[in-house]
Amino acid sequence: MMESDKVIFSNDYFDESEVNSLADAAFLEPGVYYPKHKASHHKRTSRSQNKRFVFKNGEFNIDKGLSNHQGFFSRWFVTMVEARWRWTLVHFFLAFTGDWLFFGLIYWMIALTHGDLTEDHLPHNQNSSNWTPCVENIYGFTSTFLFSVEVHTTVAYGKRSITLECPQTITAMCFQCIVCSFFQAFMIGILFAKLTRPKGRTQTILFSKRSVVTLRDGKLCMIFRVGDMRKSRILNIKSTVFVLKLGEDHNEDYEQRELEVEMDGCESTFFLWPVSVIHVIDEKSPFYNISAADLLVGKFEILAIFEGVIESTGQSVQARTSYTENDILWGHRFVNMVNSDNDKNVYDVDFSKLCETERVDTPLCSASEFKSMLSLFDLDTLI
Repeated sequence: MMESDKVIFSNDYFDESEVNSLADAAFLEPGVYYPKHKASHHKRTSRSQNKRFVFKNGEFNIDKGLSNHQGFFSRWFVTMVEARWRWTLVHFFLAFTGDWLFFGLIYWMIALTHGDLTEDHLPHNQNSSNWTPCVENIYGFTSTFLFSVEVHTTVAYGKRSITLECPQTITAMCFQCIVCSFFQAFMIGILFAKLTRPKGRTQTILFSKRSVVTLRDGKLCMIFRVGDMRKSRILNIKSTVFVLKLGEDHNEDYEQRELEVEMDGCESTFFLWPVSVIHVIDEKSPFYNISAADLLVGKFEILAIFEGVIESTGQSVQARTSYTENDILWGHRFVNMVNSDNDKNVYDVDFSKLCETERVDTPLCSASEFKSMLSLFDLDTLI
C-alpha cells in the first residue's frame, strides 16, 4: 500500500452499525496487507495463541474440573479409554499383577496360620508326617503367587491344587474368581472401546493450517480446506463453523454465532478429494464490516467442525480445529492439489499442498465497502 493510503481501524470488530465512509474506502486498493507495527502484532499473536478454546489438533482448551457425580470405576474406565495405549497397557499390567499379588498374599497367610509352611509340613515331609495342607505343593510365597495366577488364568490345576482341609481357602478362591471376572470385563470393554472408537479415525482428517480471504465469484469469501488421507471413505460429510468473539481482557461473556458455509469440491455423500469450506462474507456475515486491518487486530476464534459417517463401521466421526485472527491470510488463495497422472492413469492428490497458498489481488476494505464502491461504478451486478 502507498503511504497516502488510509486504513480504518475499528474498536468494535463485530459492530455492524458502524460502517466506514466511502471517501476513506476509495483509498483502499487491492493487494496484501502487512501491519506496520510488527512488534506489537507479534506480541498480540503469542498472547492470543495461549487463549484458544480449541487447539489445532481438535483438543479442547477447557478445564471443567473433576466431577464428583461419577464413581471411581466410571472415571477410571473413561480415563483408560481416552489415554494413550502405553498408559493403558501399563494399567493393565499393574492391575493384573496387583490382583495376583494380593490373593497370593492371602493364600500365603492362610497357609502360614494353618501350619503348612513349617519344616515338618512341607510337601516333601507330608507323607511321613501325614499332614493335609490347604493347598498342595506350597513351599512359600512364590508358590502361593503361582497358585493365584493359576486360579485366575486356568480352569484346571497341575501339582498345586486346593484341598478340603481349609474352608477359608475355598472362600478366597471363589472371591478371586468373582474379582477376576470383573477385571476381565473391564479390560475387554476398554480394549473394545479403544479399538472401535472413531477418535483414531479423525487423525487422518486434515485441516489447512490457515484460512484465506479472497474474491470468489465477485464476493469476498473466507475459505479453508479439509482432506481425508485414508482410502476408506467418509459418507454424509457436513461442515459446521462458529465464530467466537473474545473480549478485550478474555474474561467477559463470549458471543458465539454460527456461520453459513458451503462445501466446494464434491457432494456431501461422495467425499473423493479435499474440499473447500466457503463462507461468503455478505450482509448476514459478522465479518461484513470487517476490513483486512480490522481482522488482523481483532479478537475472535473460528471453530470448524467436520462430521461424517465411516463407511466400514457406520460410526459417526467428528474432527475439529480452530482459526484465530493470526491464522487468516487476507489476499491469498489455495493452490490446486488434484492433478491427473497420465503415466499411472490415476488422479493424484498431493496432500503436501493442502496448506499451500498463493497471493492474489484482493480488496483490503470490508465487504460492505467493496459493495458500495462497486455500486458507485454501476458494478453491483458483479456481486
